Amino acid sequence: MTALLIAIIVVALVFDFINGFHDAANSIATVVSTRVLSPRAAVVWAAFFNFVAFLVYPTHVSASIAKGVALSSVTYNVILATLLGAITWNLLTWWWGLPSSSSHALMGAFAGGALAHTPSLSVLDMKVFGKTVAFIIVAPLLGSLIGFALMKLVKLLFGGVRPGKIDKHFRRGQLVSAALYSLGHGGNDAQKTMGIITLLLITAGLQTKAKHVEPELWVVLACHAAMGLGTLMGGWRIVKTMGMKITKLRPVGGFCAETSGAITLGLATFLGVPVSTTHTITGSIVGVGTAERRLNAVRWGVAGRIVWAWIFTIPMSATIAVLCYFAIKAISGVK
Repeated sequence: MTALLIAIIVVALVFDFINGFHDAANSIATVVSTRVLSPRAAVVWAAFFNFVAFLVYPTHVSASIAKGVALSSVTYNVILATLLGAITWNLLTWWWGLPSSSSHALMGAFAGGALAHTPSLSVLDMKVFGKTVAFIIVAPLLGSLIGFALMKLVKLLFGGVRPGKIDKHFRRGQLVSAALYSLGHGGNDAQKTMGIITLLLITAGLQTKAKHVEPELWVVLACHAAMGLGTLMGGWRIVKTMGMKITKLRPVGGFCAETSGAITLGLATFLGVPVSTTHTITGSIVGVGTAERRLNAVRWGVAGRIVWAWIFTIPMSATIAVLCYFAIKAISGVK
């Protein structure tokens, strides 16, 4: 491997680390806000299941990413610009405390970098990007509906039981639901970086382009490890927004929200859709909060700020990637 290739792989793993750091809130916000686990114990729990997710989920999402852009438009500069664009947007939204989507930041930056290199929409696989954009609506809506239904079912089954007794049982249940959600998070999110590194290896002639591109085992392990380490560091600014500002949850609500998110992420991962874990858990929390305390239990002002972050993520990360591409091109003198 050349020094440049190794450097870009390192940048990709840095993105994966920041992804875990940025999205730690998705995995632990509910279990922390309900005080089932301390913040430190929660990130250890989530990081472990982020890492072992490769044992559960097939690499369908990685394959989708790897065919998202025509191979003729994938160069070292395009991939580096993609990663820098996504990393920059992730760090900005982390600093602002906004739970934006790392997935959409990467996809937006990938489109921006590719279009800067080849200014034609024909280089983008519209099926891959179309599904990604569609799930901006589908993921939170599905998470919300499942969360709402689960919460209503629990209230129907345990309506006559004292709240304190219910919470005691669901505090244990939240350990399971948080683990399942973290498995889904690791399974979907780590695969996006796998797809980028796999494309890089194909571009370098170190891996054969096949109809169904499978990442190398070392790539799988490296990406899951980087994401797990990032989660272990925790993005506390976003934890506060996700777990405490949208609505107030009890252990039973946290269980329903995490279970709803896990179901939605699992479905998307098996379908090969690069879905936003942020959108998924936010929708689940809103659905549970609505079922538990009606619509006025949700702080819609906070939810509105989150939605605006969702809307701006793809165009902003794409714009940053375009600027990075031309800056890299000017410095290196090659496309």
